Amino acid sequence: MMSDIVIRTENLGKKYIIGSYQQHRSFREALSAKARGISEKIMAPLGQRRNEQKKEEFWALKDISFEVKQGEVVGIIGRNGAGKSTLLKILSRITEPTKGRIYIKGRVSSLLEVGTGFHPELTGRENIYLNGSILGMSKAEIESKFDEIIEFSGIEKFIDTPVKRYSSGMYVRLAFAVAAHLEPEILIVDEVLAVGDYEFQKKCLGKMGDVAKEGRTVLLVSHNMPSVVNLCQRGILLKNGSVVIDSKAAEVVKHYMATVQSVGGEVVWKDMNEAPGNEIVRLQAVRILQEGIEEPTADVDIAKPVLIEITYENFKEGTVLYSALWLKDNLGTIVLVSSNHKFVSLTEDKWYGRPHPIGQYKSVCKIPANFLNDTKYSVTAIVGKGANDTQIMEDCVVSFTVHDTGEMRKEHPNDYLGTVRPKLAWDTEDIR
Repeated sequence: MMSDIVIRTENLGKKYIIGSYQQHRSFREALSAKARGISEKIMAPLGQRRNEQKKEEFWALKDISFEVKQGEVVGIIGRNGAGKSTLLKILSRITEPTKGRIYIKGRVSSLLEVGTGFHPELTGRENIYLNGSILGMSKAEIESKFDEIIEFSGIEKFIDTPVKRYSSGMYVRLAFAVAAHLEPEILIVDEVLAVGDYEFQKKCLGKMGDVAKEGRTVLLVSHNMPSVVNLCQRGILLKNGSVVIDSKAAEVVKHYMATVQSVGGEVVWKDMNEAPGNEIVRLQAVRILQEGIEEPTADVDIAKPVLIEITYENFKEGTVLYSALWLKDNLGTIVLVSSNHKFVSLTEDKWYGRPHPIGQYKSVCKIPANFLNDTKYSVTAIVGKGANDTQIMEDCVVSFTVHDTGEMRKEHPNDYLGTVRPKLAWDTEDIR
């Protein structure tokens, strides 16, 4: 085995049992479930016991094999449900694989979903020391990094407050600062950075670049394709738990964006149990429409407005929800971000900021005619409870292509540069 290999996976697989009562997150829950099972076997008639419920196998990862060298920065991308987070949890030793082997050389620091890695009852200060100790650092080593961590996180005022009282944004700030500054040989970061504000995200990306320059290894899961291209030398695309392509980051991103497809400009989830979301809200459909055309379409006329329709169902009475979208070009660059927030929306949405009764809702965003260039775009659909409380983010869920067949094409047969091409006001004067 080569000495510069710090991560190696061989035929890695992770299986979950859907409908099983064996998946419990804590020791107490496992004991409680065992006791319930014994009781039910005694009390329930034969043939009606809960353990006879039909179970279904689901492989979140299938035969994953790759190697990562010391100092490499690797971006792991793919649609939601592709297996990205499961892979990172296995590499972080949070969950065990069902099959296959892992080789990891060096100290690993992970920043996964909010809630992982910190003890809620302990203060921020205490959690810094706890995490350092878990990584095998001495008290003196932790103290030498303490001031840097606090300064980077920007939450000095709350450092002696129990983290259970932190907002998700504060939590992520401290969690990333701890993960990046305690000098791990391997830094693993999930899409959790999407919780932070834009300036902090830029700060984190810069820090990950610094970590890589120091010869340490970074594994990054992100939906921000330009960040993957700029930060990572290499990319791995996952689909349905398997590796589709492992190559240079730019090539992997192009492959991913080229495979974003939707049937007829719409995606509809007929079974709400399989739709993206949770017990609060789930997506029902995302559609691309044009004025004057009744049916959804994946091909739109540059001279007509484009309507992006997001339909969702609210399951919890009184939930305050908002709708948003990211529009990306064919290289994964975010062209625009829009939401129905009253301060950024051109027209006031009567449901923004209001408690939603249980039921179905449809949000429509209108992009004006002659705004987008003639190329392919994809839509990331978002539904949340607040700016830092996203409930659904379905990446590149639907795609469409803008076509220009009008008069401008006759005068300018070559492709126009840029991802947007709005008609802007011009005026020329004779000033001789």
